[in-house]
Amino acid sequence: MALCEDKVREALKQVIDPELYVNIVDLGLIYTVDISEPNDEGQHDVAIEMTMTSPMCPAGPQLVAGVKSSAEGLEEVNEADVKVVMEPPWTQDMMSDDARDQLNIF
Repeated sequence: MALCEDKVREALKQVIDPELYVNIVDLGLIYTVDISEPNDEGQHDVAIEMTMTSPMCPAGPQLVAGVKSSAEGLEEVNEADVKVVMEPPWTQDMMSDDARDQLNIF
């Protein structure tokens, strides 16, 4: 079965922001998931662009490591490259309704 962006994003939901206790996908921290064509073994390289809730986020290295580990945990993934970007800046508007409910933001 071909690897799709939804499957990668679902795997990334395992990564929880340690300050907010909400997964990073629902927080809106994952901007792009680009999947390469499969290699000879049928595996894909994945390029992920993500952001942080603030530029000085103390959990940044932990979150990046969690994203890389979760993506590479998929059997279809050969390697994941995670890039942190600050444009566009993250806002609460990027959060899913589930995340808003968890954080009581209406």
